[in-house]
Amino acid sequence: MTTKNDESGVSEQPEQSERPEQSERPEQSERPEQREPARPVGLGVVGWLRWGWRTLTSMRTALILLFLFALGSVPGSVYPQRSVDPGRVAQYFKNSPTEAEWLDRLWMFDVFTSPWFAAIYLLLFFSLAGCVFPRAVVHFKELRKKPPAAPRNLNRLPQSAAFEGDLTVESVAAKLRRNRFRVVTGTDWVSAEKGYLRETGNLLFHVSLLVLLFAVGAGGLFGYRGNVLVVEGDGFANTVAAYDRFMPGQRVSAESLQPFSFTLKEFQATYVASGDKRGQPLDYSATLSVQDSPSSPSREVELKVNEPLDVDGTLTYLLGHGYAPTFKVTDGKGHTAYEGSVACLASDQATYTSECVIKVPDAQPDQLGFLIRFLPTTVPNGAAWVSVFPGAANPTVQVFPFSGDLGLKSGQPQSVYQLDTDNLKPLGKMSAQPTPLNVGDTLELADGAGKIEFTGVKEWISLQTAYDPGRVPALLAAAAAVLGLVMSLTVRRRRVWVRITDRKVTVGGLTRTEGGGASFAEEFAEIVTMLRGAAPSETSQPEDAATAIDREPVSPSNRSSEE
Repeated sequence: MTTKNDESGVSEQPEQSERPEQSERPEQSERPEQREPARPVGLGVVGWLRWGWRTLTSMRTALILLFLFALGSVPGSVYPQRSVDPGRVAQYFKNSPTEAEWLDRLWMFDVFTSPWFAAIYLLLFFSLAGCVFPRAVVHFKELRKKPPAAPRNLNRLPQSAAFEGDLTVESVAAKLRRNRFRVVTGTDWVSAEKGYLRETGNLLFHVSLLVLLFAVGAGGLFGYRGNVLVVEGDGFANTVAAYDRFMPGQRVSAESLQPFSFTLKEFQATYVASGDKRGQPLDYSATLSVQDSPSSPSREVELKVNEPLDVDGTLTYLLGHGYAPTFKVTDGKGHTAYEGSVACLASDQATYTSECVIKVPDAQPDQLGFLIRFLPTTVPNGAAWVSVFPGAANPTVQVFPFSGDLGLKSGQPQSVYQLDTDNLKPLGKMSAQPTPLNVGDTLELADGAGKIEFTGVKEWISLQTAYDPGRVPALLAAAAAVLGLVMSLTVRRRRVWVRITDRKVTVGGLTRTEGGGASFAEEFAEIVTMLRGAAPSETSQPEDAATAIDREPVSPSNRSSEE
């Protein structure tokens, strides 16, 4: 085979032979390792910020934060909280000091005010906000859209039916509107859709969670809580100095507190007296004499568990109770160095055997300290004395006296429920089970240090006063969240189209919710029956609608042959 030459008589073959010469150019003959390697393009500051925001506002991150939020709340119900019951926290430190010290370092006794819980809270708030607001904008735009036009072939939809009747586009649209469908009409078709409340409920649920978090945050910012222990016969005024523990929000001042006061007139605890449930509590009731303001008349209020005292939105809750035996201490020089009650903490919740401490720094010539063991219902148990009932049926106290330096002038803080005996000496021979003192009995102290008299028994109650401006909004948000969840789980998104050609009416339906096909088939059958102008019947149903609803989609040719 010969090659075709041009007018100069030169063959075209030399053009192909020039390719090797071109490949020998210096820039193409460089080795790959001599070239500068390609470097990936960095995201930059804006790119990393965009990536972090998208990660934070993703649904996966929101679910993880919700799980961490619920998990972080568990220690608040397992361990006693200072904001709720500081007495139990003090008892925990007394029973397990090493463990309590480590738990306190991890904020286990102040879970809901800890830095790690606040971090989860804030991240969850911003994550939900980033998820909800874009979805709300999209849903608002979706609500303004009209339902799509009817497909050309309705027989191919999952639900379809055909029948003959004298219907018009206007009459079909009117019937569907009466069934709360959004309707759009054409020359020979009707498009209807409903079920937008499903997405509305979903958004309502998430917005309610956001409002709930905001209400809780506002309550922590503008609200306050305080704990106080009040003995029978004593009073309380709602001032910062009167609280044993006061936890204000950042926007709370001393003038923000409601100026009410009350006196604890009596506390009554009722227990089961006999049977298998003997000793179990039945009811706690505290009688208060309350003044809503300094100029208001006093009113009597019965305070019970879960029935707080309400003074203009400031709630006072009854949290706990205990015994406060009263004593009179006379020092070695005959002076009354101490007279009053002392709050005891229960070491046994079943029988309310309690322990407390009396410190008498004004005693002469030496300071005095006493460890007190209180027995509400005392009975002998061999060489020991025990309490068998939580009620004060036979109250006694066992006294362990000490003298020396109480260490109150060292500047180191001390617990009122503990007595450091390192620098104290016991007065007399110490016994593990000293003879109990009945009400009115007196114990003479050794070495002429004085005497102590057991004068009576009172009871104390622990109260928490709380003001939370976000309480009502949080309640409304929780109710709205439940409503939104019900809407998102029960409402189905579905569409119905109707085409009218001469006297032939074709109806098609489509559900946009997974798992809603079975329930929509029943609704679609009712729509077809309504359009036919006949009332629904369980015993008889038009043959063509009944057979066309549940069978598999067929081609138009097969459908026309069947009809």
